[in-house]
Amino acid sequence: DEISIKRDRFVGDGMQEHIVVQNHAAHPVDFELALDVGSDFADIFAVKAYDFTLGDPDRAAPLPELISPSYEEEDNQFVLADDGELLTQVVFSERGEVDEGCVRYRIALEPREHWRLRVDVIPALDGMKTSPSRVERAFGDERARVRESLTAWNLRVPQVRSSWDQLHHSFRQSVGDLASLRMGEDTHVPGQLPAAGMPWFMAVFGRDTLITCLQTLLFGTELARNALVVLAELQATEDDPEADAEPGKIVHEVRHGKGAKAWFPRYYGTIDATPLYLILLSEVWRWTDDAALVRDLREPALKALAWIDDYGDLDGDGFVEYERRSKRGLLHQSWKDSHNSQLFHDGTPAEPPIAPCEVQGYVYDAKRRAAELCREVWRERDLAARLDEEAERLRERFDQAFWCEERGGFYALALDADKRRVDSITSNIGHLLWSGIVPPERADAIVDQLMGEDLWSGWGVRTMSAADAGYNPLAYHNGTVWPHDNSLVAWGLARYGRWPEAQRIVRRMLNAAAYFDHQLPEVFAGFTRTDTPFPIPYPTAARPQAWAAGTPVLLLQLLLGLEPDHRLHVLGTVAPEDVPAWAGSLRLSGVRAFDRTWDVHLEEGRVTIEQS
Repeated sequence: DEISIKRDRFVGDGMQEHIVVQNHAAHPVDFELALDVGSDFADIFAVKAYDFTLGDPDRAAPLPELISPSYEEEDNQFVLADDGELLTQVVFSERGEVDEGCVRYRIALEPREHWRLRVDVIPALDGMKTSPSRVERAFGDERARVRESLTAWNLRVPQVRSSWDQLHHSFRQSVGDLASLRMGEDTHVPGQLPAAGMPWFMAVFGRDTLITCLQTLLFGTELARNALVVLAELQATEDDPEADAEPGKIVHEVRHGKGAKAWFPRYYGTIDATPLYLILLSEVWRWTDDAALVRDLREPALKALAWIDDYGDLDGDGFVEYERRSKRGLLHQSWKDSHNSQLFHDGTPAEPPIAPCEVQGYVYDAKRRAAELCREVWRERDLAARLDEEAERLRERFDQAFWCEERGGFYALALDADKRRVDSITSNIGHLLWSGIVPPERADAIVDQLMGEDLWSGWGVRTMSAADAGYNPLAYHNGTVWPHDNSLVAWGLARYGRWPEAQRIVRRMLNAAAYFDHQLPEVFAGFTRTDTPFPIPYPTAARPQAWAAGTPVLLLQLLLGLEPDHRLHVLGTVAPEDVPAWAGSLRLSGVRAFDRTWDVHLEEGRVTIEQS
């Protein structure tokens, strides 16, 4: 109880740690402090294999042996090298006794005296060493750059003042999380756009990036524009079975360095990113009326439409299916992509090719929106008419093929290889409301399923009904609650005018956020709220995670009913005039739409909007 050790760590392009040791006793103390240095240079997928959710710890290959560092006395640094390709320097501000990979400090402190050590860890992907004399300056510059970037980001996004503390704090947390997930410009990914999440997914993910951008258009369209341009540059141009790629397909995942060697530099095993690309392009246009952007991205959009018809529909039945072609690829390629995510009501796994229900909805919406762009921007009326006709035929076929009359009526999770309905009840049906593919006469049944006791946990909509054999409140996609999933469900409920149910999701999701320090995780357990008075954390959930961070932003937009009108160039509201009292009073200032800013007020249950 006499010695304290304080460690401050800054992680950016490298890592800097400040260690401060203090003697709190009234007499002198002598002790030894030692630091061990080593690196195994394991790629991120080898490390992720030890994650219980996303890996397989019991069968994971052993991590590489530690590489012993060499000590360079002149610069007081350890150097670790991996076959000459990768290199890590560990530089110390104080000299100690070096013994192989260990440095020891024999310290004597007078009463109240401090001892300090700075350690700089500098990775080099090109194998080139950095002069230790430049390290402190570089880290100082980076601190300033990060602070300036965060300040600029905070000035660009809307500001919220709300009497509802949970909304106020969750929104501010989302602003910070999305700032931290922005990837800066590099030669691989020009322009800033959000990575999918920490720690495993600090990379471009087509689906995650697109959904996050859709959730956060309230912030403006900068991230979305960058995503549309970058993903167009990464759009597949060749048929490459090893990467699950076909011409026109939007990329699933981009990796660099050792991660690219262990996985793929670019992998295309996602069935939904391509229609989502078209949806985001349309939504950006609806917020901006930027015809120039839509014209610039006409070719990528047409290629995406061609992929849907030429490659997405594997057997010509009018539905988009996936089936892995790459031996190293993902077995399941919808948003629920874990190995056991496609289960029948009795728990039997469905066999690919799989046609997920929500993807048919995305395709329906994408074709409707693309038809609008054809008429309004590209002036291709024949194509517009064809797309509208195809969308309507898809809506009719979908209802016939996916609708299940049992258990009150619902849409099946998917069709399997034999075109059987995968008859578990899942949150995916909420995405169908968001897409608009659900006929009005089916909406009541879908809403009843979503908000019934088997899917509704009290904190949110579960990924799978508790009445299905595969249900497990701790299973990644078969009973847990995903915030982003709930935000899209709420969007769908609002689209069909089911405001009480949409508002219930808004309230409970932000209630749940308060138990996670207002930082919604990727996923949390699906236990019933009556059984657990607080949401149960999921042990390996990513925090921050992009589309979880985007959830409070979209929920705020839905609470206020904000919708752009590109014909009148105004921001309007479709919210009912009796927003519940628990939402309190609110001012949202600086919302950007149509090159103008707007202020939104919520007072006594009524939403009003005025131009700033």
